[in-house]
Amino acid sequence: MENTSTKETTRVRVDLKFVKNLGNYGSIHVDVGIDDFVRDTDANTGAAVDRVYDFVFAKLAEKVSQIEEDLK
Repeated sequence: MENTSTKETTRVRVDLKFVKNLGNYGSIHVDVGIDDFVRDTDANTGAAVDRVYDFVFAKLAEKVSQIEEDLK
C-alpha cells in the first residue's frame, strides 16, 4: 500500500495599510499585502512572518513615496 500523506505547508499573511488625510474630505488609502509560506530557509514561523513583514513594509513605503511625489 502506498503512503499518500501530504505535508501541510504553513502559510503566513501580512497586510499593511497607510491612510493620509488630504483635507477637504479627501484621503488616500494604500493597502499592500502578501500571502506566502514558511520556506526551508526560515528558522521558524516567526522568521517567515518577519521576512514577509519586511517585504510588505518596504513595498508600502515605496508606494507611499511614489504617491506623495505625484501629489506635489
